[in-house]
Amino acid sequence: MKINLKSKEEIARIREAGAILAECHREIAKLIAPGVTTAGIDAFVESFLAGKGATAEQKGYRGFPYATCASINEVVCHGFPRDVKLRQGDIVTIDMVVNKKGWLADSAWSYRVGEVGPEADRLLKITEKALYAGIAQALPGNRVGDIGYAVQRVAQEAGIGIVKPLIGHGIGQKMHEPPDVPNFGRPHTGAKLQPGMVITIEPIFTLGETGAVLWDNDGWTIRSADGSLGAHYEHTLAILEEGPVILTS
Repeated sequence: MKINLKSKEEIARIREAGAILAECHREIAKLIAPGVTTAGIDAFVESFLAGKGATAEQKGYRGFPYATCASINEVVCHGFPRDVKLRQGDIVTIDMVVNKKGWLADSAWSYRVGEVGPEADRLLKITEKALYAGIAQALPGNRVGDIGYAVQRVAQEAGIGIVKPLIGHGIGQKMHEPPDVPNFGRPHTGAKLQPGMVITIEPIFTLGETGAVLWDNDGWTIRSADGSLGAHYEHTLAILEEGPVILTS
């Protein structure tokens, strides 16, 4: 497993893609409302990225047909954008990878559609908290297991499920590079974190305690096995001498 360390110039390229991605998420947040469709959001994203001289990296990736993954309620990841209208109380996750001049950034965010119920709100807050707990451990000299353990502890203390098959990863000019960054682990184990590494951290949790999931027949859509709500938060970050820097903030 060769980890591709990035120069300051290369990290700046990824940061440029990340800034476009972050701005796109800010615009999506304004659009999310009952009655909006994820197909409409997907079309907006393609247009927005084109206006920035960027493209959606996952469109065409292994045959994936859309600019975004759009996952609603019990769909935890890789959902297809649809023409079905979002309803008050839904959770919708928009996940995308932006390509700017060959350099990539990846970020997912779970949004509340209007007011959500207390359990949904709790799931969202805990999953977002776990993201930042993981980022806080992305320090030179720590190991990938330290990140996973920090994410895992947040879920376990709250009694919610970790979707273990879905993990963070290295990123640069390819969407998935070493190392894998699971949302569980043991402290002081796994690949050593070094300045120049660029990774994603992306907890995906379910209200159901097992976190077990099923794949749909389309080969992409992943939903909770027990039908419980799912949430997914993800940032791309660089590990520098002084610590982690979020590139999709």
